Amino acid sequence: MSETSSVVGIIGGTGLTTLSGLDITGARTVETPWGSPSSELVEGSFDGQSVVFLSRHGNPHRIPPHQVNYRANIKALYDAGVRTVIGVNAVGGIHRDMGPACVVIPEQIIDYTWGRAGTFFEGDLEQVTHIDFTWPYDQGARSILMQAATAHDVPFAGFGVYGATQGPRLETAAEIRRMERDGCDLVGMTGMPEAALAAELGMRYVCLGLVVNWAAGKSDHIITMAEIEAAIEQGMSGVRQILETSMADLGVLTALAQPS
Repeated sequence: MSETSSVVGIIGGTGLTTLSGLDITGARTVETPWGSPSSELVEGSFDGQSVVFLSRHGNPHRIPPHQVNYRANIKALYDAGVRTVIGVNAVGGIHRDMGPACVVIPEQIIDYTWGRAGTFFEGDLEQVTHIDFTWPYDQGARSILMQAATAHDVPFAGFGVYGATQGPRLETAAEIRRMERDGCDLVGMTGMPEAALAAELGMRYVCLGLVVNWAAGKSDHIITMAEIEAAIEQGMSGVRQILETSMADLGVLTALAQPS
């Protein structure tokens, strides 16, 4: 498809392996030069907007964060005509305003991951390529998501720095204190290299984070799956409302030739 494709891609994370409300027109299993993506590409219409949905951890949820084939996921979406990607992420809250069930639309990211295949620009290259990654999240898409959250009175934070850790274990309290000193407001395991790979292909990318627990040491109890599941159940309806309300405007934004 052309660079003016208006297809929006949604990458669902923990708690969003399927997308209710999507009028499915087809599903395809695809291959890329970097292997198989995490799941089939589910194509359809969401509130009238053409959408391609991909489950980051597979469906059922089975692929840990450090083994996600991020390159295949992003390339598969690009080849399907996607030029704007919404990465839905389950995250831990560090900032005092980012408690469980809060939605966060961050501005920045710090990468603490290691050993992940994080670029398309390697191997038999004609020249070394560097991309500008000053602003990892598209500002126009961020604004649209924040407007949608406001319209539905969904509790959200429209700022913040996402700290991407390796996983699959959760962090220690000392690691979270270090990340807080570094300026991180929330912590997750899948924000990178997903955002950078999208930037390498010239795609708009935005993170829609759902806080599912306080980060280690930020509450007086250990983190449990019951706590995480309760926050997902409470907050995911807001995530879906934001997605539904923002689709039309994201489609218009996506039709523009270049990311902002």
